Amino acid sequence: MQQLTRLEPVDYLVIGHLTCDLSPDGPRLGGTAAYAALTAQALGLRVGVVTSWGEEVPMGPMRHLPIINFPTEKSTTFENITTPEGRVQLIHHIAPTLGINLVPDPWHSAPIVHLGPVAQEVDPTLVRNFPTALIGVTPQGWLRTRNSKGRVLTTEWPESAFVLQRAGAAVLSIEDVDGEEDRLAEMAASCHILAVTEAEQGSRLYWNGDVRRFTTPRVNKVDDTGAGDIYAAAFFTRLYTTRDPWEAARFATQLASYSISRKGLDSIPTSSEIQESMVEVL
Repeated sequence: MQQLTRLEPVDYLVIGHLTCDLSPDGPRLGGTAAYAALTAQALGLRVGVVTSWGEEVPMGPMRHLPIINFPTEKSTTFENITTPEGRVQLIHHIAPTLGINLVPDPWHSAPIVHLGPVAQEVDPTLVRNFPTALIGVTPQGWLRTRNSKGRVLTTEWPESAFVLQRAGAAVLSIEDVDGEEDRLAEMAASCHILAVTEAEQGSRLYWNGDVRRFTTPRVNKVDDTGAGDIYAAAFFTRLYTTRDPWEAARFATQLASYSISRKGLDSIPTSSEIQESMVEVL
């Protein structure tokens, strides 16, 4: 873990667990915090991460980022198993909860704050602690729980209205709500700006009483892990820069589509992909 002697202010603060993802190729670093932080960095922002993880796997490209880590023996650990009935996701361990006490003073003024829980680990009241920031939330981790065998299941989210009404924008996957349109409509009514990713179908955006769909270019799919987190970081960053939710959704949809052609953290956007996604608006 990088040792920090002096913390500088950051442009993009992400709060959530770095995870240990068990894959057929061996354990690898994952989690919304990893994919979103590296995407924001690729977009030219100064990034800070608040997390709790056990350092079981190499940091890779994350080693150059300032990270505040609440030590734990074991990271939040996921495993995806392919079965004839579809993918089964397991959680083997959950690291400690993340609260405002872990956020260093220089980072309280970050203009973009991304709350990115993966397993109920981010304190939802954090949405009240950054009054001048664009607070972006990816509520996936608040929308799931695990049973006695560790299997990930969709669950209720009691703090939904509280969080969404105070956030500047939210991004989630249609899979996070098991495709329940009524639940999406309820969230859209509570949220200023809600983006919903739909895999190869692209995304849709709810804003100001309207909804628009954004299609994705055809890309050879290798691994879609982290694509939603890349979308979210691109969306929040572009929204902050342009103040245009439609443009943010267009940009994020295109940029995230490239990511599925590569595995793991190799899916982080390249400079050329960012430039190609930018020029579409011209």
